[in-house]
Amino acid sequence: MQTNFTEEQLQNPRSAEAERIIRKCVHCGLCTATCSTYVLLGDERDSPRGRIYLMKDMFEGGHDASKEVAHHVDRCLSCLSCMTTCPSGVDYMHLVDLARAHIEETHTRPLKERFIRRMLEAVVPDPKRFSYALRLAALGKPLKGLFRYIGLREVSAMLELAGTASRVGKVVEPGVIPAKGQRKKRVALLTGCAQQPLRPSINEATIRLLTSHGVEVVIAQDQGCCGALVHHMGKEEQAIEAARRNVDAWSAAMRHEPLDAVIINASGCGTMVKDYGHLLTRDEGYRERAEQIAGLTMDITEFMTEIGLRAPERWSDLKIAYHSACSMQHGQRLTIPPKALLEQAGFTVVDIPEGHICCGSAGTYNILQPELAGELRDRKSRNIERVAPDLVAAGNIGCITQLQGASQIPIVHTVELLDWALGGPCPAELQVLEGRVKTVRSVLEKT
Repeated sequence: MQTNFTEEQLQNPRSAEAERIIRKCVHCGLCTATCSTYVLLGDERDSPRGRIYLMKDMFEGGHDASKEVAHHVDRCLSCLSCMTTCPSGVDYMHLVDLARAHIEETHTRPLKERFIRRMLEAVVPDPKRFSYALRLAALGKPLKGLFRYIGLREVSAMLELAGTASRVGKVVEPGVIPAKGQRKKRVALLTGCAQQPLRPSINEATIRLLTSHGVEVVIAQDQGCCGALVHHMGKEEQAIEAARRNVDAWSAAMRHEPLDAVIINASGCGTMVKDYGHLLTRDEGYRERAEQIAGLTMDITEFMTEIGLRAPERWSDLKIAYHSACSMQHGQRLTIPPKALLEQAGFTVVDIPEGHICCGSAGTYNILQPELAGELRDRKSRNIERVAPDLVAAGNIGCITQLQGASQIPIVHTVELLDWALGGPCPAELQVLEGRVKTVRSVLEKT
């Protein structure tokens, strides 16, 4: 795509990066077929190609972000399906991040939007605050209809999503969990922010799985949110601060003894941490360490594939529909390891039709864009039901929270199933199947 940036504009690192990315786009339109919002809305401005034109005009003209640009960029899920499809290798992920930062700096949102965004920024990345918020949400859930009626659809969406939490768990404290038997590897585990109170069983299963394979697990002091949530809301400086904090925390852990990997069990966080090298590329004090951390970062299924899964202790003929989170299949390009591990653990794994279409979670998207997120959730649920699985496996807490309760089919984290097959406790969601799925009941009786 031809651009007309001035030499003065190209002296600005943000404009120079935007220009480099935009020039790669040949506006072929292949991305429109796989764009979740375009599939729903049919509006060119809600496709990657259309958004690129809007962003090009904004950056090239040196304009403050208009209401139109903010509206259509806000509707982008950052599912990155367009990047998987694009034959020209357009780096849409970083382009839309640049646009969001520019929107945040130059566009004044309505008061309600500013309030909701600041509340999310303050609460969700902090596990303790989020735990308190979940408890309050349980009290406020009966009022969700009222909030929707008076125009606070985002608050209503929050209350709806909070109700899917199976139990509000404790925050994982810093420390070292020793390997069982001879230590073979030493890793740091990012325990996450929203995941800890929403689904504590994920971290519990991850730690059991790792330690049972001879892996020492380090929960680093002072680690925190990966920064993805604020980054996708255009809060560039806050995202950089979150990245610096984690780089410092894991660097301190490595000064004591080298790490073999930084393990992530939420694919949205994994995509973010693997991008720390890019995020901190202009930070002389952090660039090299950020690149080192990014190079060490692995999804839990990626790591387990590398070290090898031991033979399962329990077998079942459960049919599992594997939901590949957008951050997993498009952000990290990990499509084979999760399914292969589930099959090694004895499960029958099937793909979900239209698997490239987002479920509508996308960080805080299901709160900030509840109508579109709801349509995508329902579409995903219908596609899941088409393959009639016993349950759904996914590797991202956002997707699990979004899809849980959308149908009668339970959804669990991939690592919980692997842990169960290798001798860990049966996931609570799997126990629900005992009364209505004969194959599960027979397996549970043996365990």
